[in-house]
Amino acid sequence: MTMSRRGLLVAGAGAAGAGLLAGCGSDTGRGGGGAKGAELSQWYHQYGEAGTEQAVQRYAAAYKKARVRVQWRPGNYDQQTAAALLTDSGPDVFEVNGPTLDQIQGGQVVDLTDLLKGVEDDFNPAVLAPKTYDGRIWGIPQVIDMQMLYYRRSLLKDAGVEPPATLDALVDAAKKLTTSKVKGLFLGNDGGAGVLGGTPLYAAGLQLVTEDGKVGFDDPAAARTLAKLHQLYADKSLLLGAPADWSDPSAFVQGLTAMQWSGLWALPQVRKELGDDFGVLPFPKDGGQGKPSVPVGAYGAAVSARGGHQEAAKEFVKWLWVERTDFQEDFALSYGFHIPARISLAKKAAGLRSGAAADAVRFTTDHGYAQPLLWTPASQTAYQDALSRIIRGGAGPEGELRAVVRKVTGELDRVKHAKKPS
Repeated sequence: MTMSRRGLLVAGAGAAGAGLLAGCGSDTGRGGGGAKGAELSQWYHQYGEAGTEQAVQRYAAAYKKARVRVQWRPGNYDQQTAAALLTDSGPDVFEVNGPTLDQIQGGQVVDLTDLLKGVEDDFNPAVLAPKTYDGRIWGIPQVIDMQMLYYRRSLLKDAGVEPPATLDALVDAAKKLTTSKVKGLFLGNDGGAGVLGGTPLYAAGLQLVTEDGKVGFDDPAAARTLAKLHQLYADKSLLLGAPADWSDPSAFVQGLTAMQWSGLWALPQVRKELGDDFGVLPFPKDGGQGKPSVPVGAYGAAVSARGGHQEAAKEFVKWLWVERTDFQEDFALSYGFHIPARISLAKKAAGLRSGAAADAVRFTTDHGYAQPLLWTPASQTAYQDALSRIIRGGAGPEGELRAVVRKVTGELDRVKHAKKPS
């Protein structure tokens, strides 16, 4: 199974607490000896973007203080790493969509706070926050993926529609742009429940989980906002049953929809096919307390607490993901299209300084949010199932959200009483 970095924005918190696989392989690449001259094993999930594996091999070969052996891990990577972290045969350094709360609370990963001393403020806070727990940093963000709304300039102009700045305007625009041949909006073949997640809640000025660890959407504004997503479905403004789902821009570039929710990774293809006939927007705000909303995610580098060379592993992680900004920019922009996790790199990268790419960087900086660390798989499932019933089934959002609030409250109570890492 090959994956691109966009996968983390789909998986969300679902990987946390995943079941364990029995065998993860015993070839860790470790050798004997102390920190000096140590052999480190570094794991990555199998990317679908050409050249990525060769790039990380090149980065590892450039490190002179230890021998770093890269393992490219096909299959269910999250389950493989979850299992390996419980043994002595896992990686020293590993890429992770997290670390998860279970891994942190279980003492399976090493505190990396000191690696970012003096540069912490240069890492995008939206993607650093989910890697921070109890005031300590447990993973170093590598690159950022984000999602946004693409719109076809010519179609909006012909219909006399302005790019929507509010959710109400989006609902109206999608209806006006829908014709016998073109739908107004594509949010995925399920109507948006799978991809949107908490984005509409943040657009309403709410959160999934508050900073003090409470349910962040126990508010009448949540129901009002989610009801508008059903209105899009009821108006028959949504494209459903497209040949490819939301992550692929083919429906947009082929003219099947006037607007599509997709990711930054789609930008090169959209630009190639449509030239300047498109623009991008964050998810529009809703209500008086609302604000534009942009979901972001970032794989991070973490160090296993069961590894035999923890200090050497930390030193390597600092070298690669803090000091070697040239490698960080290369990793973000030369293999696929992503944003460096460092704010300073994102601002100066040539490929991100103009047009829609520059807009995407600005959206991420100004409006980006990531799923909070305390948002568990059970909370995710309860909310997403309710969202699906609201959008496509017309279920009452007030009742659906009451049930979700009860479930999430129980989950937050459970994880907050779990043992903290020593």
